[in-house]
Amino acid sequence: MHMTFNKPIIVSCSIGPYPKPLPQGMLDPMPEIRVRFDNGDEKFLFEFYPDEISFSEAEFIGLTEESAQRLKFDRDKRFLQS
Repeated sequence: MHMTFNKPIIVSCSIGPYPKPLPQGMLDPMPEIRVRFDNGDEKFLFEFYPDEISFSEAEFIGLTEESAQRLKFDRDKRFLQS
């Protein structure tokens, strides 16, 4: 018998805070992606360099954690190849 388990789906997302413009924001922390899943769990997913890639909260709604990590990987890869 094969059982599949549904992975939690992201239902809300917050991004930030964003650093001040350079050079003042040089030492500011990078913005963080934090999400809440349909099972009630909340989680920090990752931080990113906003001068290289960007995200909107809406992009994460409906994704699994794995899909959200893949989104970041794909954006990083595209930036590095540009």
